[in-house]
Amino acid sequence: MIVIENDWLKVDVLRHGAEVRKVMHKKNALDYMWTGDEAYWGRVSPVLFPIVGRLKEDHYELDGKTYKMSQHGFLRDVKFDVAEQTSTTVSFVFESLGRFVHVYPYEFKATIRYRLIEDSLIVQWQILNANKEEMYFSIGAHPAFRIPLVENETIEDYHLNFTPAANKNVMEYELRNSLIHEKGIVNNLSTIQLKNALFANDALIYSNIDRLALVSKQSSHGVEVIFQGFPFVGIWSKYIEPDGTIAPFVCIEPWYGIADTYDTTGNLKEKFGVNKLGAGETFQAEYIMKFK
Repeated sequence: MIVIENDWLKVDVLRHGAEVRKVMHKKNALDYMWTGDEAYWGRVSPVLFPIVGRLKEDHYELDGKTYKMSQHGFLRDVKFDVAEQTSTTVSFVFESLGRFVHVYPYEFKATIRYRLIEDSLIVQWQILNANKEEMYFSIGAHPAFRIPLVENETIEDYHLNFTPAANKNVMEYELRNSLIHEKGIVNNLSTIQLKNALFANDALIYSNIDRLALVSKQSSHGVEVIFQGFPFVGIWSKYIEPDGTIAPFVCIEPWYGIADTYDTTGNLKEKFGVNKLGAGETFQAEYIMKFK
C-alpha cells in the first residue's frame, strides 16, 4: 500500500490497478471511500480502460479481427510501477509491452498521478499511444463513496447536486441489458434526492456535466467531484433486488467513453464516445475529488 498525506487528508493507494482504497479526513475523522466489501462490490475506485462499460456480446471488431473483452477492460487488474513519490503525490506507470495484444492490439503507456492539495485529491491520467498508427480507446473513473458518512443518517438524507456544462445540452441515457439507450435532453437538471429506487435499473448516465456533489442535508458532509470537459458521467450503486435497497455506497464516475449502444456496429473505430489518439501522441485528463 502506498500512502500520501497532508494536513487534511490521508490517502491509501494500491499498486494493483493504481486504485485508491481509502481517504481519511484528518480534520473531521471521516473515512469517505467505500470499504470494498465483496458481499456488495469488491472494488473501491478502479480505473476503466481501454473500454468503459460493457461491449455488446462482450466483443468488438477492429481491422477485420474480432476481440473479446470483459466489462470495463483490464487496466484495473494490472500491477503498476511507482514512478515518483513524495509525501503528497504519487505517480504510477504501466506499459503494455505486448501483454494484451490478444484482447487489445495497441501498445500504450498509462500514467496515473495522485496529488493532494488541502481537502482535495487531484487525479491525472496520461495515455501514450506507443504505436505507429492511430489508437482507439476509452477511459473512466469509478470511485465509490461511503454513505451514510455519519451515524443516524440514511441514504434519503443525501442528495446529488449537478453543475451542467455551460451552453451544452445535457443528455440522459439508460442501460438496458448493460447497453446504452438515449432517453433525451434533460432540462433544468440541478438536484436529485437519493433513494433506493433510483438504481433499480442500473446506473444513471448523463452527458455534459462539469461537477457533481454528493452531500448530506443533515451534516453537510459529502464529496464533490469536478470533471470539467469529460463527455459523460455515471452514477451507480448496487441495487439489492430482494429487499429493494442499495449497497452503502454511491459511485460518481467521470468517463471519456461509454458502454456500447444497443445498435452498435461493433467496430471499435465507430464506437459511440470512443477516443482517437494519433501515433506517438499523449491523451491527458484530470478530475478532482473534494472531501467536505
